Amino acid sequence: MAASNTAGAAESSRDSVGSRVRKDLFKVLALALVSLFLVPVATLLFVNHAQPRLDSSITQSITRQVDQDKRLAPEDKAQIKSFYRDHPASSLCATTDPELQRDKDSLCERYTDVWQFYAAHEIAWWTILAGVAVLLAELLLGAVAFWNRKAQYLSFVLGWRMLSLASALEILVQGAMLVWLSFWITAFFFHSYSIKLIAVIGLVVVVAVFFAITGLLRRPAPGNSIAGELVSDGDAPGLWANTRALAARLKTAPPKQIVAGIDTNFFVTEAPLTVAGKTLSGRTLFVSLPLLRLLDRAQADAVLGHELAHFRGGDAASSARLGPKLVQYDHYLAMMRGGGLTVVVYHLMYLYRVIFEFALMRDSREREFKADRTAAKLVSPQAIVQSLIKIAAYDSYRSEIERELFEHDRQHSEQLGIAQFVASGLAPYAASAKFVKAMGSASVPHPFDSHPAMLDRMKNVRHFVKPEAFAAVVTEPVTRTWADDIQTAPQIEQRLWATYEQGFAADHERTLAYRYLPDNDMERALVLRYFPPVQFPLKGTLAIGVTYSGLQLPGKPDELSWDEVKNLAYENGFGGDVLTITLHEKGLLGAKSTKVKLPGIGAQREPFKAALGVYRHRHEVMRAQLAG
Repeated sequence: MAASNTAGAAESSRDSVGSRVRKDLFKVLALALVSLFLVPVATLLFVNHAQPRLDSSITQSITRQVDQDKRLAPEDKAQIKSFYRDHPASSLCATTDPELQRDKDSLCERYTDVWQFYAAHEIAWWTILAGVAVLLAELLLGAVAFWNRKAQYLSFVLGWRMLSLASALEILVQGAMLVWLSFWITAFFFHSYSIKLIAVIGLVVVVAVFFAITGLLRRPAPGNSIAGELVSDGDAPGLWANTRALAARLKTAPPKQIVAGIDTNFFVTEAPLTVAGKTLSGRTLFVSLPLLRLLDRAQADAVLGHELAHFRGGDAASSARLGPKLVQYDHYLAMMRGGGLTVVVYHLMYLYRVIFEFALMRDSREREFKADRTAAKLVSPQAIVQSLIKIAAYDSYRSEIERELFEHDRQHSEQLGIAQFVASGLAPYAASAKFVKAMGSASVPHPFDSHPAMLDRMKNVRHFVKPEAFAAVVTEPVTRTWADDIQTAPQIEQRLWATYEQGFAADHERTLAYRYLPDNDMERALVLRYFPPVQFPLKGTLAIGVTYSGLQLPGKPDELSWDEVKNLAYENGFGGDVLTITLHEKGLLGAKSTKVKLPGIGAQREPFKAALGVYRHRHEVMRAQLAG
């Protein structure tokens, strides 16, 4: 019954996730369609609405000229007027009839109104067609990514190049349309135009093009690093010999280096990896010392065999080859999202990234299943399943311990003893109903890939452990582990845990500065450490101050509390900078507000804006924390 309930919970969880993913994918597709076609369709609709009126105006002008021409006979006048009624000015721009070339040259001269509307119509129409072509090509390349690994790499390289070129052209063309519309919409409907509006939109377009070009040229720094220390042959002769023997049985080259750490995972990589400030190249195997102490040697061998299988299958080499390109693509995506007008291409590029991620997840799932089967054949199905249960249990319990420690409302010392907490509490946790429920959808943690759920991995190797037996697996006595063979393991763990807990305590302390009201001197001292009062001098002897509790306005003796502030609006213009503060307090005509002039803020403008945002955000987080 317990197994059935757990499987049912896992199935329900997968269905829920699948439904959410489909909904998110539909949303991304809808946004991509809007961003791709909104501007050209709007341009096309405006041209189709305005062009007949422009044609009518030109036809009427020609008719008046013809009527006033006394040299023409009545029948000639009627013939000319009939011709222009049948051939509007806009239709002549597209004609290829040699007999109409003279009229075309006259009415469709470059840069005239008629020529502009004709060009806008053609550009908008071709932009829509090009958008459809790019979208179809993107979907086709996304489908190709599901075929195999070689096709996946080819899909991404071609997709990246196509979309980067298409995005630059899209920004340029849609930007030109927006500038053109900013003039003609106001000119057509209101018989006037705003040079300021045109200039602002033009500037936005220039900035967007700049972002698109610099984004393509910029290369993000590699960020593949992990906390750990190298384990040499001399430090762990048995572990090294065993790893080489396992690699030989799998007929693959062994790792060039082994790195030991305290993270709750094992992994291999062929990408450059930074460890303790040194960049490693070639094949690297990362082993978790806390997990090695939990696994017996057979279980650890199953895990090592699983990871070495990724070397044999080319998984690590493939990830090393594709990884930097994914990082660059994601970096470019982030720039497009924050570049103003570049958002018109962000959703299109993000759609491809989402589709490609599905292909990666599917490939990762297949790789994990294959590596599990290899480990089961190399050691035993029982060993790989038991190792998965232990790793998932340790990760789940450690995450819970750290979450509880992070939620404490008092400062921690830098020596938290997380390892000791986990070691002493893991057995009771493994025997709890909470653990059994968590294992229903649990997966083994991994820094690079998306792993299948535990139950699916059990089915894959055809060895199933009932949920009520999980606790026995986790708490079984272990006599010999590979951690015992690493002579430097105690020192490595001590150093890494000390560094980790110091960073954990510092991060926790920073959150307390956001969470405290403060209520007492100790809390006030901590808040002031991160949010000290800041003063911004103005003209003369005036100044405006920002504190964790409010604003000290120039010339005012009392501080304005953040609790009184409903909204802030900053304006900087030719007449000087002004901060408009809207209050929660109601007046006769609605919410009260006050305008604070900031003469002489000058170079302090941006630091002042930043302080306003950060200090007010701290107050809002604090109030939400106290209310929740």
